[in-house]
Amino acid sequence: MANSKSAIKRIRTAERNRLRNKAYKSSLKTLTKKYFSAVETYTAEPNPENMELVNQAMSEAYSKIDKAVKRKVLHRNNGARKKSRISRVLKKAMAA
Repeated sequence: MANSKSAIKRIRTAERNRLRNKAYKSSLKTLTKKYFSAVETYTAEPNPENMELVNQAMSEAYSKIDKAVKRKVLHRNNGARKKSRISRVLKKAMAA
């Protein structure tokens, strides 16, 4: 157990930040899964409406990744890797 006031405060701060980071990462995973399912739907039935859903899901995921990087929840290379993975899946679906 913490003995000093500053250590107690650091424990509270770390817990608050942990929960905030957890919320960001969780929503990021949700948006990524939503995007992958949209791409899968587009691959099964390629039409303009499905492509619009894919673009919207991609935009939401990119936005959340950028915000997570800006708030230091993710390292910038990690964010870049996630965005690259997202775009690579779409490129592969478009080629098929």
